[in-house]
Amino acid sequence: MSTTAFFHSDSGCVRFWVEVAGVEVGASVSREALHHRYQAHRVDDEPLATYLSHIPELQAAVHRRLALGSRPPVLLREADLRELPAP
Repeated sequence: MSTTAFFHSDSGCVRFWVEVAGVEVGASVSREALHHRYQAHRVDDEPLATYLSHIPELQAAVHRRLALGSRPPVLLREADLRELPAP
């Protein structure tokens, strides 16, 4: 199985994998969630390019969802991508 991130046009999501405790966990994030979080002022954004520019933050969001009890595969929502307040 390939663990290379890709845009799945039928679902409108970028599908990717995150290593958690030595296991690759599937995850996805919609084109709309990526657009609204990272490219809200653009009309020419590409979901896969946006994902690739924000991998650490998206992986951290998957880890947070799993820590809160989500089960794989994880579907990230817009609320999962909101900036966290500064400590």
